[in-house]
Amino acid sequence: MNEFSRLRQEAGMTIPEAVEALGYCERTIYRWENGDGAPRKAALEILRQAAAGKPQASGEFKFIDLFAGIGGLRKGFEPIGGRCVFTSEWDKYSVQTYLANHTCDHEVVGDITKVPVESIPAHDVLLAGFPCQPFSIAGVSKKNALGRQHGFRCDAQGTLFFDVARIIEYHQPKAFLLENVKNLVSHDRGKTFDVIRRALTEELGYNIQYRVIDAKGFVPQHRERIFIVGFRENNDFDFDALDIPDPLSGPRLESILHPEDGSEAPEDRFTAGSKAKVIDKYTLSDHLWDYLQNYAEKHRAKGNGFGFGLVGPSDVARTLSARYFKDGSEILVKQRGKKNPRRLTPRECARLMGFEEPGSNQPFEIPVSDTQAYRQFGNAVVVPVVEAVARHMHPFILSETPALEEAEEDRAVA
Repeated sequence: MNEFSRLRQEAGMTIPEAVEALGYCERTIYRWENGDGAPRKAALEILRQAAAGKPQASGEFKFIDLFAGIGGLRKGFEPIGGRCVFTSEWDKYSVQTYLANHTCDHEVVGDITKVPVESIPAHDVLLAGFPCQPFSIAGVSKKNALGRQHGFRCDAQGTLFFDVARIIEYHQPKAFLLENVKNLVSHDRGKTFDVIRRALTEELGYNIQYRVIDAKGFVPQHRERIFIVGFRENNDFDFDALDIPDPLSGPRLESILHPEDGSEAPEDRFTAGSKAKVIDKYTLSDHLWDYLQNYAEKHRAKGNGFGFGLVGPSDVARTLSARYFKDGSEILVKQRGKKNPRRLTPRECARLMGFEEPGSNQPFEIPVSDTQAYRQFGNAVVVPVVEAVARHMHPFILSETPALEEAEEDRAVA
């Protein structure tokens, strides 16, 4: 019996439980179980701790949540034992939703540019989904059309990455996870990403890996985002080893849509009646539906790809955007008969982004208007994707000497 198999059995774990605890795919776990290849040191250490009766309790590492939005990154790291010790989000409506869904023993700070780094608590992991607009395809095109600067030359948001960098420089967390739009890699002919990469590696000394992940293996939505993982110390972390569900066999929209058959309790704000039918306000008016069809036809005649996205229960949606509140054109749900299509309800958006599962006895609270809810979900991360990345990082977060103790020792010496 090899060391991996012995430790797994001493820890009382089944193979599926080892997959869950260690964050590796079943194929890799079976390979280590059969002695085909050397297991990761961090994985062996997790098994040793479990075998020694050291449970992985909540709060085993601390993280901070920057540009937090409604807490998607946080929802990915709390299930693996993380405890949030600092939150920053400037939008008051996002803060309202954040506080309705997360227990905070600290104040949510607004403008991160005005926060002294020394006032931020020491932490093991930094999470940041820094603002997408300066790097998004739509944002770049719009700014170019208006003759405005963008990226790091955008005074409004472009320099916020450097607030992330100054916090990393001061606190030197063991690890970080940064999230942004896919276009970050190609923005400004690659110069933007090169500045970020050099800042994180050459200036701050971190080992980074990045990966573009399409969420449609997890939820019924085509949504590509870049995730950048950094570790302070050298380790065996391999981002490419993260097993991603096959996008072609992922869930379909029927898994998140209101069933409208009475199997779901009505929610007055979104559905009504004994069958919990979606209320009429989400159905497009004749005027708006005619406009969208004419607009699409005009661009189709010119050979352009602009138009609405009409979907049914067996389809996968386009990317939900922050502009969804305007006309809902990117995701319009077909309805029976001659009825015009409808928008998703905010409840369906919460499910589409993985903030809750249909039928959950702990539904995600939506305390804001539909307009604000659409903006918030359109700007959010897909929670199951973040949780998968978090579980993959987990053994390496735990395997290093706690950053909190090191930071305190360094400052005591200074």
